[in-house]
Amino acid sequence: PAPARRALNAVVSVLAPPRIPGDGKMALNLSHSQNGGIIITNGESFLKECKDVELSFSDMTAKSDFFKGTKKGTLYLTPYRMIFLSKGKDPMQSFMMPFYLVKGCSIEQPVFSANYIKGTIRAEPGGGWEGQASFKLVFNSGGAIEFGQVMFKVAQQASRGTPVHNTAYGYEPVADMAFGFAPANGPYPSN
Repeated sequence: PAPARRALNAVVSVLAPPRIPGDGKMALNLSHSQNGGIIITNGESFLKECKDVELSFSDMTAKSDFFKGTKKGTLYLTPYRMIFLSKGKDPMQSFMMPFYLVKGCSIEQPVFSANYIKGTIRAEPGGGWEGQASFKLVFNSGGAIEFGQVMFKVAQQASRGTPVHNTAYGYEPVADMAFGFAPANGPYPSN
């Protein structure tokens, strides 16, 4: 994990990936739909999904009630960012972390508890919060190492302008749709 961690820090510190089309914000509560799905942009795809993940924050430079406590939910990986979708009625329904705003990311493997990914996220103006915070993503059902390895690889490729797309995972953005699973009949309406 150490070489990968150094690679991600170099990637994030030196090069910013291309902006996500139609996006531009590290967002609090802007990455979910009203029916509980995740919103992604055209041309973006889901590369990995991990359920039973806990998200917590510390060392906030600007305090906010949205960041209090531990959030439980699902973590998604796209070619440009991580998106956490909370389960239940937490004030933080979704939280998006574009790679270019993440620093000091590492995969931790404690002896007596679940593996986790930690790092620091910086807010972007207009993203729903200010400052920066340390984050911790605990993978209670496993998958931290695999998720982290894919994330490091994807972040590095995104910084070079060659994002990874994975249409075999089961998710694929469809023209004129911004989120969710591709409809069974494809992008064409059934008559």
